[in-house]
Amino acid sequence: MPRVAAAFFALGVVFVIAGMCLGEYMGANNNFQYAPVHAHINLIGWVTLALCGTFYTLTRDTYSPRLAWITFGLIATGVLVMIPTLTLLLKTGDSATWGPLAGLAGGIVLLGMLTFAISVFGELVRERP
Repeated sequence: MPRVAAAFFALGVVFVIAGMCLGEYMGANNNFQYAPVHAHINLIGWVTLALCGTFYTLTRDTYSPRLAWITFGLIATGVLVMIPTLTLLLKTGDSATWGPLAGLAGGIVLLGMLTFAISVFGELVRERP
């Protein structure tokens, strides 16, 4: 497995554990205020990262390592900023402060997915032996 794929999986596992712990906390306290945070941690933090890691493992002989690491950096940064800002937005209701930061983090994740799309479509159109 390429190191970048392992990095996607390693960070993804950290996020899924955090998401599961948050889910347990919400369930135990019957307080689902942070359900959107739980969803973002699990869907972007775990599922998206794991799918990217799988893709780069499957294309280990043809992918661009530089583009893969850029994708990892953007998605990781975006999620690491998104989770606390979204949590603070939900906790405080201060959309003037936390809304733009959460939106910026979402934009960083989107940019990461666009770089991932370059890898995916590059694989689609590459010449095959």
